[in-house]
Amino acid sequence: MKHNELTDRFKSIVRHLKEEKLIPSARQLALKISVHPQCISDIMTGKRAVNSDIIHKCAQHFDINTNYLYRGVGCMLLTDEENIQDVDCSDKKSEFNERIAYVPYEVQAGYIDQFHQDNYVEELVTFSLPDPRYQHGNYRCFDVIGDSMEPSIYSGDKLICQNVEQQYWMSSIKNNYVYVIISNEGVVVKRVINRISQDGILRLISDNDFYPDIELFAGDIKEVWLVTSKISSFMQSPNNIRNGLDKVVETLKDTITDQSKMIQSLNGTIEKMLRQNRVSRV
Repeated sequence: MKHNELTDRFKSIVRHLKEEKLIPSARQLALKISVHPQCISDIMTGKRAVNSDIIHKCAQHFDINTNYLYRGVGCMLLTDEENIQDVDCSDKKSEFNERIAYVPYEVQAGYIDQFHQDNYVEELVTFSLPDPRYQHGNYRCFDVIGDSMEPSIYSGDKLICQNVEQQYWMSSIKNNYVYVIISNEGVVVKRVINRISQDGILRLISDNDFYPDIELFAGDIKEVWLVTSKISSFMQSPNNIRNGLDKVVETLKDTITDQSKMIQSLNGTIEKMLRQNRVSRV
């Protein structure tokens, strides 16, 4: 889709919100979604294009029809039943309630090569969530394997992610946010530093300090998904077993560190005694 078409539709929605008296002005819209009023003013006057962050914030406060926004299909708002002419009201719920496609770990290798094929995505298991923000938009659910993002994310967690369109990677990928990155190298979940505009790369950071940072060239990236929620297994124990294990590991690390310092000290003492022994012999 052309960037200016998306912005033009967004401007139409803002004008429609004013006509329906859902907002008194574009300024009040900006204040409601917590962005600077000048930003919305610049969009309305054609000085800048709308971005995915603003669209997401608006969708959280208004029943914006993202099918209209991104594809020009249907009415501007999901509540505007009088504007729906080509959609059967009985099918409205199934048409607009987005399904979240689930990408289990076992199929992630195939997903890298086939995600762009509509029939492949349609064959994935899908589900929905009751949270209103998941009723419209483009979402995926990815399995997590490995400990590189502990303690934020654990192996076995399932991540609910929102798509970041390629045209917005430079401006909308936020530093220190967690993303699922689909690239030629595979599927990874990392905290991101966005250096696309400066160096043409994303720096991928693990929360687990054991793993080194990775620099990924933008040209190797296929998809970017912002992590919005995670589904974790529930621990029946009254005490958090995982936290208990973390404490044990930290204690072991401290013990090993103390022992290393002691060994270094002993080595220093032995070397000193050997030097003194050599001197006394001379």
